[in-house]
Amino acid sequence: MTDSLTPLLLAGEGYHTEFKQSLDKSFVEEACAFANSGGGRILLGVSDNGVIKGVDTGNVMRSRVQDTLGQIEPRLSCNIEAVGDVLVVKIPEGTEKPYGCSRGFFMRMGANSQKLTRNQIIEFFQKEGRIRFDELSHAKAVYPDDFDPDAFAHFLKLAGISPSIDRDTLLRNLDCLTADNRLTNAGVLFFARDIDFLLNHAIVGCVLYKGNDKVHILDKKDFKANLVDNIDNAMLFIQRHTKLRYKIEHLRREEIPDYPEVALREAVINAVCHRDYFDKRANVLIEVFADRVVITNPGGLPSGLPPEEFGTRSVARNPLIASLLHRIDYIEKIGTGINRIRQAVAEHGGTELDLRYNDFFTAIFRAKVAMEPGGEIGGSIGEQVSEQVSEQVSEQVARVLIACKTQPQSKAELLEAIGLANVYLNYKRHLVPLIEQGIIEMTIPDKPRSRLQKYHLTDKGRALLNKEGGDE
Repeated sequence: MTDSLTPLLLAGEGYHTEFKQSLDKSFVEEACAFANSGGGRILLGVSDNGVIKGVDTGNVMRSRVQDTLGQIEPRLSCNIEAVGDVLVVKIPEGTEKPYGCSRGFFMRMGANSQKLTRNQIIEFFQKEGRIRFDELSHAKAVYPDDFDPDAFAHFLKLAGISPSIDRDTLLRNLDCLTADNRLTNAGVLFFARDIDFLLNHAIVGCVLYKGNDKVHILDKKDFKANLVDNIDNAMLFIQRHTKLRYKIEHLRREEIPDYPEVALREAVINAVCHRDYFDKRANVLIEVFADRVVITNPGGLPSGLPPEEFGTRSVARNPLIASLLHRIDYIEKIGTGINRIRQAVAEHGGTELDLRYNDFFTAIFRAKVAMEPGGEIGGSIGEQVSEQVSEQVSEQVARVLIACKTQPQSKAELLEAIGLANVYLNYKRHLVPLIEQGIIEMTIPDKPRSRLQKYHLTDKGRALLNKEGGDE
């Protein structure tokens, strides 16, 4: 009967195995340590050097073991089995970590169990999601001094929430403002004026490299605005520095991006939403190479999500951030982002996806080299504008020039002129490059989000229009 123990005895004590000659005070510590780690077995009746000494395996001893295990909080179901005159107590890895007892919290460190210090307990609670970063109040943020009303108004518009409701009430209902008027970390991320000062590890870094290696940087931007603007700006950066293929069929030109925009957007949102904000060592990083786009964020899979269930089950590291993004339709349905990425990549057909997770989560989009017959490589609209100022503008740019020919136009009117919906991403992708190239400009530049904002041609824009015969 004891032959089944031979492999364990020969292997000795380890991360998943502990020998105990008797039921002493340290037994409950070992059980807690296994529950907080990867689970394991305690062999009662075995000396430290692996020699079987034996213990009473009757009901009285079993009851004593159960009573000792009952000291663990939260409750833990363990299995007790007699193998000869040895009691084998199987401790599962707990699903409600952390587990503690009157003697404290313990973790398995190699072949030993170690009591956690105060800072280790805090770190453990953070790692296990018992303390949510987004729900904590921010120590440095002062309300309303650090509050950005424009960012809040933009959020309300996207969420379809009436701005007539009392602002403080809305912020509290959104869990962005505490009862004692302190901004939570989520409130800072969405509505603070200076993210770089309050949460400098929350910026989003974007880098364009020459070729396929991290050697020569062609462009670099650190986006330090609120979380929503950071997502939009990061997407615009990617779109500017990746290519479009043009497929012409039946006298119509179809734009096919090298990478599926839906997948890239989901990956950027996933990185910003689900990153580990307790980890201040790194920012969300987006890297654009000639052959791939790499999106990386601190924090691998959240606690409670086994690798084999990744993509099939949702465990939110920052549920409040996810909820706020869901309100403005940046997240279609919480927990579906990875599947949407995979689906968009499969439908696109020209991209390979590689997802990696350890201490960081990384999404790698690789463009396939092969092109469809009859296709041609074309740049983003920003590149088109730059090239066409001295040549011939595209039909889309020409429509914007003509729309602004006689009088200023609103964002919605300009997007309608080029056949696009009045949504923020279309504005970022198709109108902002024209502003940056100095072809159109705002009529109220000091209030970019004003509801009265319109756009008119600059001297450069009028010269370009004249060149195209727009005044004939």
